[in-house]
Amino acid sequence: MEETIRILMTDDHPIIIEGYQNTLLATKKENQILQIDIANTCDQSIDFMKKAVDKELPYHVLFMDISLPPSEDGGFTSGEDLAKYARRIMPSAKIIMLTMFNEPYRIHHIIKDIDPEGFLIKSDLTSRELASAFQAVLFKPPFYSATVSTTIRKTITDDINLDDIDRKILYLLSQGIRTKSLKDHFEISLSAIEKRKKQLKIIFEVENSNDENLLAVAKKAGFI
Repeated sequence: MEETIRILMTDDHPIIIEGYQNTLLATKKENQILQIDIANTCDQSIDFMKKAVDKELPYHVLFMDISLPPSEDGGFTSGEDLAKYARRIMPSAKIIMLTMFNEPYRIHHIIKDIDPEGFLIKSDLTSRELASAFQAVLFKPPFYSATVSTTIRKTITDDINLDDIDRKILYLLSQGIRTKSLKDHFEISLSAIEKRKKQLKIIFEVENSNDENLLAVAKKAGFI
């Protein structure tokens, strides 16, 4: 029995999307009919999603690149924003996130915020893995590429438990943000942030050390 699968691919690199499209078409099951729409911007992606909902033909699978130029109105700044929007208007659609980022903080944030059915790091990606991910997401999600799986496993098995604010502090410090500027990224005071930093140094056993040593130990433990 034939099965029509409606797919939206959003990536600002047309050659990459063409590769994804060709791979899926070449590796689909015999009974699968793929209807693929392609968006290169946030605005195009939003337009496709709105039209699909209006026609009562929502997408079955969404491929979302995380790094995208913002929408014209500035309301959407990345594939993460698009994925959250898709969750609201097409709750049954399966979302596959694609990214070049491989930092543990970003990976954990996306999994917690979006809980995608598929999560692929582009540096891991081969045609075979893309084909496997697509079929797995359709029938037995989730499918995480090797880097994502390793990151999750490493931090789950670690004895150190950090909340979202602690993880974000480490991530921002690793991106070169100075402590006095961290308050611009949180709804807590600078003194509260400094207390958390002090506690992080105790947790990672670099109590009387500088930020570089804290970051080095946190990175080795898989938190950055």
